[in-house]
Amino acid sequence: MENKAELSSLSAQTKRIPSGCKIRLALIAGGKSGEREVSLAGAKGVEQALNREKYEVRRYDPATDLAQLAADAPTIDVAFILLHGLFGEDGTMQGFLDLLGIPYQGAGVLGSALAMDKNLAKVLYKQAGLTVAPWEMAQPEDQQNPGRLLSRISLPVVIKPIRQGSSLGMSLA
Repeated sequence: MENKAELSSLSAQTKRIPSGCKIRLALIAGGKSGEREVSLAGAKGVEQALNREKYEVRRYDPATDLAQLAADAPTIDVAFILLHGLFGEDGTMQGFLDLLGIPYQGAGVLGSALAMDKNLAKVLYKQAGLTVAPWEMAQPEDQQNPGRLLSRISLPVVIKPIRQGSSLGMSLA
């Protein structure tokens, strides 16, 4: 057998597949976030790595294929979400797949949404007893009075949008 990847953890979550039948996998990649190209490149790698003797792979791009994904839902055994940022890691796609009854890998709607909100995630991690780096949330009134925010922090700092993925929108000050 070739050294092709098998998604054993995904396979365990799939609908009951008759022995000898291929798992019909929806590879969801692309989307509308600023990380679209990273997602598409990752999907290409996943497609190449999957064992084609075990998986029938169909690719769906949420930017253009949501209606097709919904129409195909009854014929999909499992989805592999390879989206980044908004509409991919924030619980949106997870919720859509839940509504369609399609199992998928990774966190569900709530976990994804909470983890995508950096402030809320840090609050929850801290309450759970985890060590987190100090942080300060800019408030709307800080735009009118930047000195208010500067009085609460010391430079240098990393500035990051609350709900962006990866390093999008990040700056140093």
